[in-house]
Amino acid sequence: MSDSIRFYYRGNVHEVRDAAPTQTVLQHLREDLHCTGTKEGCAEGDCGACTVVVGSLVKGQLELKAVNSCIQLTPTLDGKALFTVEDLQQADGALHPVQQALVECHGSQCGFCTPGFAMSLWGMYLKQDGRRAERKQIDDCLSGNLCRCTGYRPIIEAAQRMSELPKVEFDRAALVQQLEALKRDKLAIYSAHGQAFMAPRTLDELVALRAANPAAVLLAGSTDVGLWITKQMRELGDIIYLGHVDALKNVRSVDGKLEIGAGVSLNDAYEALCQHYPKELSEMWQRFASLPIRNAGTLGGNVANGSPIGDSMPWLIALGAEIVLRGQAGVRVLALEDFYLDYMKKDLQPGEFVQAVRVPLPRAGVQFRTYKLAKRFDQDISAVCAAFAFTFDGDTVADARIAFGGMAATPKRAAQAEALLKGRRWDEAAVQEAMQALARDYAPLSDMRASSAYRMKTAQNLLRRYWLETRGDAPLAAEAVNAFACRA
Repeated sequence: MSDSIRFYYRGNVHEVRDAAPTQTVLQHLREDLHCTGTKEGCAEGDCGACTVVVGSLVKGQLELKAVNSCIQLTPTLDGKALFTVEDLQQADGALHPVQQALVECHGSQCGFCTPGFAMSLWGMYLKQDGRRAERKQIDDCLSGNLCRCTGYRPIIEAAQRMSELPKVEFDRAALVQQLEALKRDKLAIYSAHGQAFMAPRTLDELVALRAANPAAVLLAGSTDVGLWITKQMRELGDIIYLGHVDALKNVRSVDGKLEIGAGVSLNDAYEALCQHYPKELSEMWQRFASLPIRNAGTLGGNVANGSPIGDSMPWLIALGAEIVLRGQAGVRVLALEDFYLDYMKKDLQPGEFVQAVRVPLPRAGVQFRTYKLAKRFDQDISAVCAAFAFTFDGDTVADARIAFGGMAATPKRAAQAEALLKGRRWDEAAVQEAMQALARDYAPLSDMRASSAYRMKTAQNLLRRYWLETRGDAPLAAEAVNAFACRA
């Protein structure tokens, strides 16, 4: 007997019984509900035309987050609330302040992108609760929305103007009541079109379900799996959804490490990490994809995916992070660098899944930096991602950990450069030798993002940049070596 998908939509509980488990939220809106305000542009979470806001209860707290409906799957809405551009217009026909501000500031021309902008801005409007947003907050909010005709100036002006208009309240308490009524306490299985979408609620349910279905696709934020469907046209088979397992959403300190559950969103994970590494990780937080992607994707999913160009793995490896794996046999803990065996091949046993990532907290004497090179500041995949965590004893390198993404088939440490530096005086001569050693550690490929020569040269230059920031004699401030410092 299949469970139905139930979610709050347009003032009522909406029930779905016959949609394919891999149907996207965007497809359901446009094809089944005929609500065409939400647009399809890229179908991969890049353009933002499909942005919606999803409300959910996490450990009893209401979360409202803008996400890309083109890569979210309809069954993931079970027990949640869905808000689209159709929800913004008021009962008396008046425009919402977000919409009114876009009109007054001439924030729309062709209008195709406008619903996505409106929903991103509405998400920020709810978070700001009437307060005027700062420019950096607006830029971050709009990082996942592309406009090709109006330009961003009038849209940014609308983001500032909307807080000056008469405030429209949002009844959070009423929404919490609705979501409490939809909440399930045990495993739900939605079956249709020969596929099963299984959504456990507890860690024990997940362990048992994974052991019984080792070939099922594990789905967390759908920011990668969604593209398997929309771009690669893959048949996924059965799916196990992790989004309702609250035990995977814990962030806690354990033995000098910050343990981040595999279900914690990228945005929440980076927010927690930046409390400990504010200078070192804040730019990476802002530049990691876009806000809607960070709202949906998880740090655990990014690590489990193991892409050689993933932005989290180099700095996690440089810091000495551990990965916590869980299966029927219990818990297994590995150094993250040992988890990656080859291109997209991991040390993951049948029936195991990623439970958490443990990140060492700041330690005395350790100088940590991470750098991202990409063609755009916002929402772009790295050509090279570098991370350095050195321990110094005066002007001597006591320990060196160097990791790169985009330079090999996996995120990988620079073993020869590290060995050369350990015990050496931290001076320009040592740096120059280590830069040359990187050519023996890596043989990067050429692709659409960068050539092999570019990757090697910039990787070497990033090591030099790290030295300029950490040398004992007149180290340079971060803004002196950061091309994007003018954005601050």
